[in-house]
Amino acid sequence: MGMSEFYGTADEGESLATIHRALELGVNFLDTADEYGPFTNERLVGKAIKGRRDQVVLATKFGNERREDGSFVRINGRPDYVRAACDGSLRRLGVDYIDLYYQHRVDPTVPIEETVGAMAGLVQQGKVRYLGLSEAAPATIRRAHAVHPITALETEYSLWSRDPEDEILPTVRELGIGFVAYSPLGRGFLTGQITSVENLAPDDWRRTTPRFQGKNFQKNLTLVERVKKMASEKHITAGQLALAWVLAQGKDIVPIPGTKHRNYLEENVAAVGITLTREDRARIEEVAPKGVAAGERYADMSAVNR
Repeated sequence: MGMSEFYGTADEGESLATIHRALELGVNFLDTADEYGPFTNERLVGKAIKGRRDQVVLATKFGNERREDGSFVRINGRPDYVRAACDGSLRRLGVDYIDLYYQHRVDPTVPIEETVGAMAGLVQQGKVRYLGLSEAAPATIRRAHAVHPITALETEYSLWSRDPEDEILPTVRELGIGFVAYSPLGRGFLTGQITSVENLAPDDWRRTTPRFQGKNFQKNLTLVERVKKMASEKHITAGQLALAWVLAQGKDIVPIPGTKHRNYLEENVAAVGITLTREDRARIEEVAPKGVAAGERYADMSAVNR
């Protein structure tokens, strides 16, 4: 996402090099969305994987409908839109099929059965292999899964966003659905690299979110300092500790840390080799207990957990 929008400027050359380096390091899951850019991130990913399609599990999302000029239209789960959005993604990505196709946000005006029914039609046509949802509530997941098997749920999950542990993770585990953890580094905050909002570009979307503002920012900075201290004692970075914690929560959980640079990518990938002992995990629980983050994840939470 950050290679195309929301997190300040990015360099296409470095972005392509970063994706190629990821593939070299054994990363095989690439997750994008038509919203990012909008549309430009899919084109970027398509360019990066040209001639390498068999090396990747390719995921993209629909549902946050935007115009070419970037303006937002609506959250859209209508069957005709599902089909049109998929065709657009296939074209931009330059592929014949999408491995995992998510509904990016649940449309409250359209029964989930209708949306997933249209998505299932894409599977029957060979345009999509597996179906996913993002930020869906447990009841919605169950209704969707009854129409067609849902393979993955993508929802924010990290040391400072542990709400899924209450109901969502138990639900997907009961149903045999994988969990894709987005923003496992807390939108970069948990890396310890953001010490002031002034570190962010003027147009960086994070400036508008509650956790990056005022007293919330200062309280969350205290949390990050504790994480950094523990990471330093283990001779790893704060970001690596945060990723290792997510990876330790279960083999059914796949974190998708986003980055725009090869050096951060390599740091992230190295987290796979970090083992957290029982004592480590107990201490992390003390340092970053559930609900520790100050502020909501989004300024408007109405579009999540529907």
